[in-house]
Amino acid sequence: MTQLYLVQGDNGSQVKVTITRDDTGAAVNLTNCTVTMKFKKKNTSNVLTSINSSTTLAADLEAGIALFQFNSAALDITAGDYVAEVQLTFVDGVIETAFEELEFTLREDY
Repeated sequence: MTQLYLVQGDNGSQVKVTITRDDTGAAVNLTNCTVTMKFKKKNTSNVLTSINSSTTLAADLEAGIALFQFNSAALDITAGDYVAEVQLTFVDGVIETAFEELEFTLREDY
């Protein structure tokens, strides 16, 4: 996974992911699905924030695209290395979590 870079306190930072099946490579249809990114400091177990995807366009949802918008409170944390997991909760209650973590480096704002 590509390292992503964020700045403390920013409220316009976005992360866009496309969810696909490992076995087929096909996009996962996210229609009627809650997609959540759980963000934590690397090598710790405490989830600092959970952000639900803000994707609403039907074509994007069908293509497996999820967009996560950080608010300033989510990035009002110590500079350093962070990871996040993406979890899907389907309308029937089935939960799937992507195995691959997203990796972030957060630097201090000037």
